[in-house]
Amino acid sequence: MLETLPVELAPIPGVPDLMHHKFIVRDAASVWAGSTNWTDDSWTREENVILTIDSPEIAARYALDFQQLWETRQVDKSGKVQTEPVDVGGVPVRTWFSPKRGERLAARIAKTIKTAERRIRIASPVISSGPILGALAEVASDGRIDLAGVVDQTQINEVLYQWDENGNNTWKEPALRAALSRAPFSGKVSTPYAPGRVHDYMHAKVTVADDTVFIGSFNLSHSGELNAENVLELGHPELAERMARFIDEVRGRYEPVKLRD
Repeated sequence: MLETLPVELAPIPGVPDLMHHKFIVRDAASVWAGSTNWTDDSWTREENVILTIDSPEIAARYALDFQQLWETRQVDKSGKVQTEPVDVGGVPVRTWFSPKRGERLAARIAKTIKTAERRIRIASPVISSGPILGALAEVASDGRIDLAGVVDQTQINEVLYQWDENGNNTWKEPALRAALSRAPFSGKVSTPYAPGRVHDYMHAKVTVADDTVFIGSFNLSHSGELNAENVLELGHPELAERMARFIDEVRGRYEPVKLRD
């Protein structure tokens, strides 16, 4: 159907890593970004977050990343975009694109988690990035600040199974179990992926640490560091409060996460 439309298309092979963006750049002035795929299930069955921002400077960075994918048709050739903050109406906004900035993004989120002083809220289908896992496990074990979140329980347990297979269970699994058991994390029991099945995941990808917010397409995962992903980092107290309330609302829909033995 897409190929019949009067627009140019550039399918990006998802080998070995995914083209996982969900963004629009409009008139070189505005950006729509977040976690929402353009599917019926995304709009009706999943939790997602969308952020819109009016800024020619931010739009230019998104357009640059798009052009890198468009010209090379390769995920690993994309993401070479500035991360320095842009002032958008008095709000400092950083842009993060992986894979080129994937490791730096994970380290940035981990550092922000570790240095938070009041509260942390997490919404991510999975959590498997080493730096982020370590930071969350440490903060959860310290118990000094308000930490809570929501994940997709089905996908988390699939990750644990994969770690059993590839040996990562010896170091990543203890950190994950510490983070999710020593802080109030809820888990949505979604339908396991298979062709033809519904997609009803807990799909939002948001991190709140005090008044800083990270919103985008990036699961807090090691794979996300290697995929084509985008994240907006905003220092915005009002948005941080709004997103923290959203995460708590989603968290309240589901039971505490239960990890497979």
